[in-house]
Amino acid sequence: MAQTPVVADQWGERLQRRLGLWSAVAVLVGSTIGSGIFRTPSSVATDIPDVPLFFLAWVVGGVVVLCGALTYAELAAAFPRSGGIYVFMREAFGPIPAFLFGWAELLIIRPGAYGAIGITASAYTIRMFGADPSALILGPISAEQLLGAGYIIVVAAVNYLGIHRGAILQNASTAFKVAALAALVVLGLVLGHAADVGPAGILGQHNPVLLSGFLLAMVRILWAYDGWADVAFVGGEVKNPQRNLPLTFMIGTGIVVVLYLAANFVYLYLIPIAQMRTAELVAADAVTLLIGSIGGTLIAAAIAVSTFGTLNGSMMTSPRIFFAMAEDRLFPKAISRVDPKTGAPSAAVLMSAVLGVIYILIRQFTELADQFIIGIWPFYALAVLAVFRLRKLQPDLERPYRTPGYPYVPALFLLGALFLLGNYLVKQPTAFFVDFGVILSGIPVFFLWRWWSSRDRTVA
Repeated sequence: MAQTPVVADQWGERLQRRLGLWSAVAVLVGSTIGSGIFRTPSSVATDIPDVPLFFLAWVVGGVVVLCGALTYAELAAAFPRSGGIYVFMREAFGPIPAFLFGWAELLIIRPGAYGAIGITASAYTIRMFGADPSALILGPISAEQLLGAGYIIVVAAVNYLGIHRGAILQNASTAFKVAALAALVVLGLVLGHAADVGPAGILGQHNPVLLSGFLLAMVRILWAYDGWADVAFVGGEVKNPQRNLPLTFMIGTGIVVVLYLAANFVYLYLIPIAQMRTAELVAADAVTLLIGSIGGTLIAAAIAVSTFGTLNGSMMTSPRIFFAMAEDRLFPKAISRVDPKTGAPSAAVLMSAVLGVIYILIRQFTELADQFIIGIWPFYALAVLAVFRLRKLQPDLERPYRTPGYPYVPALFLLGALFLLGNYLVKQPTAFFVDFGVILSGIPVFFLWRWWSSRDRTVA
C-alpha cells in the first residue's frame, strides 16, 4: 500500500500539526489553573478585606488577562509557528530581543516555572497522604523537591513520546480540574448555607482597604491567572491555526475567568471574609463545610492533580521555544532535532527537563516563583507592543483575526504589566535587578554565538 505523502506546512513548520481546537483549549486552561485559585483568595482577602473590592479585584484581573489573550490571538493567527512569543519578538523587533527572550526562558523563566509548579504538586501529594511536607527532609534536599523532580521527569518522558501523548495527559488533567472547580461551585450553591455575616449580608462586609494592599493583591491575582499565553508556544502544532488559535485564546481564557469568578463567589458565600483571611487553603475550608473533614484531603488531591497537569502543560509548550531558536541558528543545531517516530522535538524536551530538575533541587519555592514572574512579564508586555509595531511595519500582513477594541485593549494589558513589574521593582529590587542582569547578559552571548556559528559555517 502506498503511503500518503506528507503535505508541507505552508508556514514552513517541521513539527506535525496534531492539536485540534479542544486539545489546544485544554493546554491553555490546564496551563493556567494550578494551585492559585485554591490558595490565592486567602492572601487577597488579607489585603482586601472588603467584599465588593475583593470581587472587583478578581474582575479587573480577568479583564487584564482577557485583553492580553485577545491581543495575542492576532499575533498567533498571523504567525502560527512554534515558539510563540519568540516568533512575535523576532518579527517585530529583530533577532536580539527574540534571543533575549529565549535566553531568559533558558536561565530564569522556564526552570523557575518547572520548579515552582513541581514543588507545589509534590507538596500537596504528600499532604494528601496525611504527612507534613516541610517535616520530610532528606539531607540537603526536601522530600517535596525530590518528588517534584520526579514529576518533571515523568511529564518530560510523556512529551518525549510526542505531543499527542502529552495532549492525552493534558486533556485528562484539565477535565479533572475543571470538573473539580465546577463541582465546588455547584455543591456550594446547592448544599451550602450563606455565611452568617449580619443583617447587611455578604456584600455588606466592608473594611478599610489601603491602595498599597489593593495593588499587592492584584499582583497575586495576576499570578493566579498566569499561563494563558503558553498555548502560543505550540502554535506550530495546532491544526487549522488561523481559525483555531484565536478561538483557543478566547474560549480558554473565558473558561478560566468564569471559573475563577464563580469559585470566588462561592468562597465569599460560604465563608466570612474575616475568616477567609486566616484560611491558607480556603478551598479546603469551603469543601469541609459542605462534606465534612474529608474535604481537606479531597482538595489536596485536587491541587496535586491540578498542578501536575499544569506542569505537563508547561513541558508541552516551552521546549518549542528552544526548538524554534535552534531552527533560526540561535541555539545549537542539535536542539532542533525532531524524532522521526514520535514527531517530538526530543532534544529540546530533554534539555528542558534537565534544567527543571537542577533548579528544583537547588532552589526553594518562593525564589522559583519570583524569578518566573519577574522574568516573563517584560516579554508579555513586549509581545503586546509587537502588535502596535507590526501594524506599522507590515500593514499588508495577512491577519485572519484582528484584536477587537484596538488600540485600547492591548493598551489596558500593558498598563497591567507595567503595574506588576513596578510593584516587583519596589518590593523586591534585588531579585528584579538580578533577573534583568541575567537577561541582559544574553546580549554579549548573542554576538559571541553569531560569531562562532558563522565561523563554523565558514570552515565547513
